[in-house]
Amino acid sequence: MTAHIRIIRDTPLSAAEAWQRLTEWERHGDVVPLTRVTVPTPPPTAVGTRFVARTGIGRRLGFDDTMEVVEWQPPHRCRMEKRGTFVTGWAEFEVREREGGGARVEWREDIGVRGVPKAADPLLAAAGRRMFGRAMNGLLRHGG
Repeated sequence: MTAHIRIIRDTPLSAAEAWQRLTEWERHGDVVPLTRVTVPTPPPTAVGTRFVARTGIGRRLGFDDTMEVVEWQPPHRCRMEKRGTFVTGWAEFEVREREGGGARVEWREDIGVRGVPKAADPLLAAAGRRMFGRAMNGLLRHGG
């Protein structure tokens, strides 16, 4: 099963600043409830960088979403493959300058959860759009 998610946001930030905010992986934990992000690979981010989003309460009630950067074209495109045993799929985003200033960010994700039936795809997609949309808003919020 996979849920397809596509979110577009316009921001007054420059493309370079939007890119910077989106690729500060640990900051994603600040905008996704009950989530902490760790980066076990050394900086700087490049193809092969891995990070883990741990969502839950404590060590027993939760799951890991392990991702690896497989395409890295700063400041315009990043693609990650989900490498975990529970959450599967991929995520990618593109950042483009807008005519007149600011940037447009497009986030796409194809996400699956092992053991969840295909019939749940629409619900997973709706929840993903809401959660990732709020996360993008938080990451791109002007001024901080």
